[in-house]
Amino acid sequence: MAFDAHLEALKRKHLAVSDAVEEAQRAPGIDDLKVATMKKKKLRLKEEIARLTV
Repeated sequence: MAFDAHLEALKRKHLAVSDAVEEAQRAPGIDDLKVATMKKKKLRLKEEIARLTV
């Protein structure tokens, strides 16, 4: 059960970061470095989810 909870938490974090990236890209004057950092975090979460579901 703990595994499923961990996986769901990762999925929620991935979705939250994804939403934050989209919102940041629409905002005027957003720092490109901040967006790039968020995208890297999103990718790391996606890779962790994929690793756990294989």
